Amino acid sequence: MGAWILFTRCGSIMGDSKIEEYPVIWLQAAACTGCSVSVLNAVSPSIKNLLIDELLPGKHINLRFHPTIMAGAGALVIEAMEETCQQKKHNYLLVIEGAIPTEGGGVYGRLGGDTLLSRLESFASSALAVIALGTCAAFGGIPAAAPNPTQCLGVAEVLKSSSIDVPLINIPGCPPHPDWFVGTVVSILLFGLPKPEDLDEYRRPKAFYGQLIHENCPRRAYYDEGKFAKKLSDPGCLYELGCKGAVTYADCPLRLWNNGVNWCIGSGSPCIGCTEPGFPDMVSPFYEKMPSGEV
Repeated sequence: MGAWILFTRCGSIMGDSKIEEYPVIWLQAAACTGCSVSVLNAVSPSIKNLLIDELLPGKHINLRFHPTIMAGAGALVIEAMEETCQQKKHNYLLVIEGAIPTEGGGVYGRLGGDTLLSRLESFASSALAVIALGTCAAFGGIPAAAPNPTQCLGVAEVLKSSSIDVPLINIPGCPPHPDWFVGTVVSILLFGLPKPEDLDEYRRPKAFYGQLIHENCPRRAYYDEGKFAKKLSDPGCLYELGCKGAVTYADCPLRLWNNGVNWCIGSGSPCIGCTEPGFPDMVSPFYEKMPSGEV
């Protein structure tokens, strides 16, 4: 019962009718677990605040299933996951981390004896909403890169092909900033599910993906003046060294990473476009200038 106790240790408040509980099922598919690692590094609020405390007065997140951090294993946790789906129908959030293998009916990805493909289809159809966390879940990402032998797809493609109509929010990034995920969850707790005008054409929250990296880059003045770096250690705009900030939507230059310490371009690296649907194939090679006309 270890996992069940871990994730429902706030059981005393769960029974309080004044507390609104948001159960969460978190599935990991074709990915590296980096998205979980990023979210676990959230600072304000911390992951402890998110999972144990009432993040907002009268509202509590109850993480029912997460393959990496749960204490239990085996049939017991699979049962807890399936019970959540059955007992909390249309009242739980489904978080997907990683792309979904579809080749051979999804045989290349399994969870508790069933394919991840069938789990997604089953759980998404009765979820309040689905959050595709990370570029792999949102758009296919690295697992879906050529030649893609397991025919990995992003969550949106799978839901569309299965005719499953459920609210979907994409939080891309390789990995995504923890604030992008936590901020989205808090927004749901505060205001409910995002309205269509809150999301862009790729179902990304405009609050985090509303502007190009290029618009807020501290090296933008170099670009405007035509001063381009010739090697990675040079001052100047990194466009000619392959920076994809001109086609990438995210607030990295304003938010920064590692609790505001730095970000990719601040460290001298070009942006590699990891929040975009074409990552990695369409933004490769990373360190070569984009074809003219894309800026």
